[in-house]
Amino acid sequence: MTQPVVYIERDGPVAEVVLNRPEKLNSLSWEMIDRLEQALKELRDARAVLIRGEGRAFCAGWDLSQLDNSRDIGQVMRARVHPVLLGWYSFPVPTIAAVHGACLGMGLGLAFACDVVIAAEDAVFASPFRRLGAVLDSGGHYHFVRLLGRHRALELIYTGRRLSAREAEAWGLVNRAVGNEELLPVAREMARHIADGPTVAFRLSKEIVLASDRLDLAGILEAEAIAQVEAARTQDFREGMRSFREKREPTFSGS
Repeated sequence: MTQPVVYIERDGPVAEVVLNRPEKLNSLSWEMIDRLEQALKELRDARAVLIRGEGRAFCAGWDLSQLDNSRDIGQVMRARVHPVLLGWYSFPVPTIAAVHGACLGMGLGLAFACDVVIAAEDAVFASPFRRLGAVLDSGGHYHFVRLLGRHRALELIYTGRRLSAREAEAWGLVNRAVGNEELLPVAREMARHIADGPTVAFRLSKEIVLASDRLDLAGILEAEAIAQVEAARTQDFREGMRSFREKREPTFSGS
C-alpha cells in the first residue's frame, strides 16, 4: 500500500511525522501542507513528535510548480502556509526535527519551528531565495536573527551560503550534528527520553520560552510562578515528589 505524502507512525507516546515525497526531495505541495495541518489535530495526545523526511532529503523547500502566478502569493501564504508553521512552532507537545540532506527554504521554516533540530552530517542548510530574486520567507528572518544574530542572518540572506551540518552546529543553528547512520537512532532516543518526562511541565516551560521575547525578567518570574501552581496539580508532580523522597527514578504518566 502506498503511503500518503505525509504520514504518521506511532511508537507508544512518540509519534513520527514523515514527509514522503522523496522523488521531489520532499519539496512541499499543497497536499503536504494540508496533511501537516491535519497532523497538528491528530497528535495532541502524543508526548513527543519527531519530524523527518523519506529518501535523500529532509525538505528541499517549496515545489515551485505548485505556485499559481495568477493568485496573490502573500494571501495564499497567509491563508494556507502560515497557520501550519505557527501551529508547529507553538505545538504543545515537544517536537524534534531529524534533518538529512537538503533543508532549504520552507524546509528551514519547518525544521526551525521544532523545539530541537538534530542534523546528519550530509545535511545542508541554505536560503535559496537569492537565486530566485525573492525574499526569505517561512519565518526565516525570525529564526535566523534569534539563532544567529543580525550579522550572520544577513550574511546567509545576502550570499545564499550553504551551511554543512557541522557548520550549522558550530553556529548554533542546530542542537547537534551526528553521523548519517546515527541520525534516526539519536533522534528517536531523544524523543523517547522526552516522552518519558513530565509532559505538562514541559508544555508550560515551552509556553514561557516562546513568550520570553515579549517579557522582561519580572514577567518571566510571574509566568513561572503561575506555571508552577498548575504543574503542582498534576499526577507527575506528585510522582516526582514521591520518587524524590523514596530515592528512585520517577515514572511519569504525562498527566
